[in-house]
Amino acid sequence: MNLMINVDEKPVVNLLTSPGWEDYRLLDSGNGRKLEQFGPYRLIRPEAEAVWSPMMNTEEWEKAAAEFIPSAEENGGHWKLLKKLPDSWKLRYRNLTLKAMLSNSKQLGVFPEQACHWDWVTERIRSANQTMKVLNLFGYTGAISMACAAAGAKVTHLDASKKAVAWAKENQELSKVPLDRIRWILDDALKFVQRESRRGSLYEGVILDPPKFGRGPKGEVWEFYKGFPALLEACANVLSDRADFMLVTAYAVKASSVTLYNALSEVNRRRGGTVSVGEVCNCDNAGRLLSMAVYGRWMA
Repeated sequence: MNLMINVDEKPVVNLLTSPGWEDYRLLDSGNGRKLEQFGPYRLIRPEAEAVWSPMMNTEEWEKAAAEFIPSAEENGGHWKLLKKLPDSWKLRYRNLTLKAMLSNSKQLGVFPEQACHWDWVTERIRSANQTMKVLNLFGYTGAISMACAAAGAKVTHLDASKKAVAWAKENQELSKVPLDRIRWILDDALKFVQRESRRGSLYEGVILDPPKFGRGPKGEVWEFYKGFPALLEACANVLSDRADFMLVTAYAVKASSVTLYNALSEVNRRRGGTVSVGEVCNCDNAGRLLSMAVYGRWMA
């Protein structure tokens, strides 16, 4: 599904979904929660955006194996096990195999709504008449790094969390991505990109999935609105003359897709190209879209 909204000839806002999944479904949503199928397991997670009523009956929700119970602290809470679950299990998407597991937060290591981005970068890389170098910042467990590398790119994957990088390496093994396709970096994103610029290390693609708030491996503080402009400018400085794309996804911030449109258009003004923006969504069994994040794409 790819819906578009165009108001008074201003930038089009795209609403993207990921229909290629077999191992994931958003079954239902409502009353501040969502009911999801991750492989063989049904889970319930909080979802503030779901301000409507569920469509499925209570019995279907009661089939869940676990529910994340939020606390008063932002992003805090715990998993309540309702049935027996393994420590981890596998999810497959096209040619990728990814590890899913209950984490200390409500996340499972896979953001299913981002599969539309995995498909997009795969298409960009495969259609390019070059071997692309791609920089993936805030790479987390690396699904999009796997997609890029499997498509033939040389990927530099950066995250500040040792646990996340270790998880991503497991996904590389599960997806059978050649070891020499991915370079692993544990560092602060801005400091690393600035060093890459001084070294003259350039990329044909840059991917950013910055959090609202975070810390680097040495305690460096990241706040989206304070750090994003400088980081985006630094990323533009490491794009090669053959650069093909930049992709930004923003969760848990009040930035709109229009914000990303303006930012990406400005840093790439001298390069030309086009910018598209919108929201990545999951679609439940009733056909209702649940927006998960805003995104922006620059293409040469």
